[in-house]
Amino acid sequence: MVSSSGTPPRSGVYYFSQGWKLVREPGIKRFVVLPLLVNIILLGGAFWWLFTRLDVWIPSMMSHVPDWLQWLSYVLWPLVTLSVLLVFGYFFSTIANLIAAPFSGLLAEQLEARLTGATPPDTGVLDIMKDLPRIMKREWQKLAWYLPRALVLLLLYFIPGIGQTVAPVLWFLFSAWMLAIQYCDYPFDNHKVPFKQMRVALREQKIVNMQFGALVSLFTLIPVLNLFIMPVAVCGATAMWVDCYRAKHAMWK
Repeated sequence: MVSSSGTPPRSGVYYFSQGWKLVREPGIKRFVVLPLLVNIILLGGAFWWLFTRLDVWIPSMMSHVPDWLQWLSYVLWPLVTLSVLLVFGYFFSTIANLIAAPFSGLLAEQLEARLTGATPPDTGVLDIMKDLPRIMKREWQKLAWYLPRALVLLLLYFIPGIGQTVAPVLWFLFSAWMLAIQYCDYPFDNHKVPFKQMRVALREQKIVNMQFGALVSLFTLIPVLNLFIMPVAVCGATAMWVDCYRAKHAMWK
């Protein structure tokens, strides 16, 4: 269990590890099932297809490496492979999060009540349907903010040299920050904290959030473990909300 709100922030590694513990808490498991199923079906299928295509895509990308960088090909090959996995993983994680958003929000809501000792909101199917327009509007807000930045970074991949060296590093940092925003947004949105205000709050603890997002991003690449990452990340982000943000931003619906 995490401590009450107002606790000094711990590291992102701590909150990520808390996610793995909290996802197994009695009374919480039943709220994990639907986000987990969405992730298994979508991300599992997507990565299975990707691994059947890597032996075609990677040589194609390596063919664009300029002659003066060919001597680094043994380093660039794994870097290019990692960048493909990162872009692909982030893209399908975004789709999975969009589909599972109502259930992830419910998981965050129930876990927060448990961590703080509050009475869990009695949320049923009708309540979820009622909140669906607001939840989907919030997801589209996030997409509208992500996409222009993602497209600029993706264009770097088409620049010889930069696309095989600098672009993968920038994409990893971008993914770490975006995934921190994605999962921390569920408890913030449950309290109707505006998206812009939420981003400002996360920037105040940017190192913690970057650590958390980087671990989520890395685990998205690991077969089998990546199937469980969505509910784990929601639980870890909710623990972070309770410790670092709830005292200042909480407002029960």
